[in-house]
Amino acid sequence: MEEIKIIEVKRSVFADNDQDAQELRDHLKNEKTCLINIMASPGAGKTSTLLQLAIELEGKLRWAVMEADIDSAVDTEKLIHGGVHSIQIHTGGACHLDADMTKQGLKELDTANLDLVFLENIGNLVCPAAFDTGAVKNMTILSVPEGDDKPLKYPRMYEICQLLVINKVDVLEYFDFDKEKVIEYAKMRNPEIEIIFISAKTGEGIKELADWILKSVDEWNSQ
Repeated sequence: MEEIKIIEVKRSVFADNDQDAQELRDHLKNEKTCLINIMASPGAGKTSTLLQLAIELEGKLRWAVMEADIDSAVDTEKLIHGGVHSIQIHTGGACHLDADMTKQGLKELDTANLDLVFLENIGNLVCPAAFDTGAVKNMTILSVPEGDDKPLKYPRMYEICQLLVINKVDVLEYFDFDKEKVIEYAKMRNPEIEIIFISAKTGEGIKELADWILKSVDEWNSQ
């Protein structure tokens, strides 16, 4: 009987993507453009956070947003209406972006004249965390209504992110959400992760978040 051959396709795909991601980072480094990948569950507040940041970052950076969705352009319309330069990426059913998809989107932006690009990834806590997009920094948003146990359930997301943003703190009193526990759980997954509490509705914590972003851009350009 012929021996069964097992081909590790997944390993090959990830290896190719990692190489593409590093090449993209090198390209962005040469252009002095910082790419921040934002990941979260649907409804966590990615777009509303960006709209608040648009107010705080006005006049401080040249920046734009790549908005990724399986379909529709609802969030891109919101960003453009809010004065944010944005483009829409449709993934054709894929639940994440990889480095090549990101590169294709960046071609539509004049990154040589941008200090910062935000990639708003597909709303999902699993698939986006598995693929390096070529981003300089990874940021995840967790909203209070989702619960404080998400770092326990979705470890990879918190392991790869440099920043955890806790959104919707304006409704803390209505939910069983323990701030100390979420910090503990996140640090279990990644002792180096930074945590900022915000409300994209009231603007609380947005300045602190903007300062983190400005620092990230400065660090990238000074390397």
